[in-house]
Amino acid sequence: PDLSFQFHYFGIRKMHFLLRARALAVFPGGFGTFDELFEVLTLVQTGKITAIPILLFDRAWWQRAVNLQALVEDGMIGAGDLSLFRFVETAEEAVAAIATHYGMPVPSACLDPTAP
Repeated sequence: PDLSFQFHYFGIRKMHFLLRARALAVFPGGFGTFDELFEVLTLVQTGKITAIPILLFDRAWWQRAVNLQALVEDGMIGAGDLSLFRFVETAEEAVAAIATHYGMPVPSACLDPTAP
């Protein structure tokens, strides 16, 4: 208990997690998932936090669930905002995206998933 943090405000708790996060992996989910995703996207978009890799797993699901292109077409977000995140299908793709973002070498298993 002496080492735990207690936050009285939910927003402060979320901000502390984000200040320490080096990437965000988002899987298909419900309202809580959308809340977390759009909160982080907004903070990155507005420059309130440093950009981190935002990885959406399962492109087909996300494209069915959210029509992001419609947001661009209707002027709700800029076309460049679509580059704030990327779709990935596998853990290897995610690791490669994170490594690339931070200028680190991509592990060989991420380049060829059949490699030992």
